[in-house]
Amino acid sequence: MSAYGQLATLERGRLYSFSAWASSIVPSGAGVYTIWDNDGRLIYVGMSGRGLTRNDVTAMQKSGERRGLVQRLASHASGRRSGDQFCVYVADRLVLPRLTEDEIRRIAEGENALFDNLIRDYIAANLAYRFIVTDDGKEASDIEVEIKAGVLSAGKPLLNPG
Repeated sequence: MSAYGQLATLERGRLYSFSAWASSIVPSGAGVYTIWDNDGRLIYVGMSGRGLTRNDVTAMQKSGERRGLVQRLASHASGRRSGDQFCVYVADRLVLPRLTEDEIRRIAEGENALFDNLIRDYIAANLAYRFIVTDDGKEASDIEVEIKAGVLSAGKPLLNPG
């Protein structure tokens, strides 16, 4: 796929809702994804496969190993902040402003699962993603950098602009 085709897919291609998360539709390997809100606003761009070579990706696909792009999007769908910068951004910028005083108090008292569940529910109700598969991690990283810089007509992503 041409560079233009890849960018077009990430901006106008099929949109998959996190509410219907199904890891079976997301392949393993290196790739780039964009995340959008219900209003069509670009929220986030991410990549998977940093350091993967074309041979690594081919071997992963042949073996059926499920890692890379599928793991990254599954982590985002979970809403768990631990080890997932996207979920931290969603928590801080999109969920926290909507919390009631009681929810904030309960979270401050240590009900961490409550916050993660609220993040997961927000992601499922409000966000969707598009993705492309790349030949290797370098290609994925290069595309991610371009999108962070604002190459899409949607502009820079809200949560992680370049």
